[in-house]
Amino acid sequence: MKKKPVSKQITINISEDQTIIELSSLVQPFQSEIYLKKMIRGNVVEVNLKSLLGLITLQLKNHDQIIVRTVGEDCEEALVKVMEFLTKGNK
Repeated sequence: MKKKPVSKQITINISEDQTIIELSSLVQPFQSEIYLKKMIRGNVVEVNLKSLLGLITLQLKNHDQIIVRTVGEDCEEALVKVMEFLTKGNK
């Protein structure tokens, strides 16, 4: 049975040693589709987090407001993992 999509708005807080390659690797095991949505130059851009090119397009930096949206069987777990990675900063 498919679960309902879940989403959450977060503020990016990443440390300098965190990379988009690590983030991409983190989400690959999930069955769910995972999307990030961000406003870029007045346009809303949504990319699939499993796409490295999509991640590069977003140019994520600290204090960006984004929406994380997940759809699929393990969507809640995927959402938590992505949120933890993108907000842990220098903790």
